[in-house]
Amino acid sequence: MKADISNFEDIVLFVDSFYSKVNTDELIGPVFDLVVTDWNPHLSKMYDFWNAVLFGVAGFKGNPFARHAPLPLQKAHFERWLLLFEQTINEHFSGALADETKKKAGMMAEMFLSKLAHMKGGSDKVIV
Repeated sequence: MKADISNFEDIVLFVDSFYSKVNTDELIGPVFDLVVTDWNPHLSKMYDFWNAVLFGVAGFKGNPFARHAPLPLQKAHFERWLLLFEQTINEHFSGALADETKKKAGMMAEMFLSKLAHMKGGSDKVIV
């Protein structure tokens, strides 16, 4: 049986595994390629982000929505992001915090999509 997410090392594992999938994904990989030229700072920021979200550890600085707002994103991008994220968590973990992590990711994707659609006139299909 897989263990639950329990520490920073687990965050590093799922973030690295997730972005490995993202890098090779034909739908969302090209979007990341538009803005991420050096993956190390991005991964480090994601470790801090999830450490703050899951364990309340201070250290994340940034505005995730502002970073996503100018990108050419559509509903399908968020759906793929969430699918890959949930697959990654399920591959490595099982338990209450793993379930909560997937739930939080889903809520973030929904919130981002909603805010982007509102900014672009209410469409959830084309957000650019």
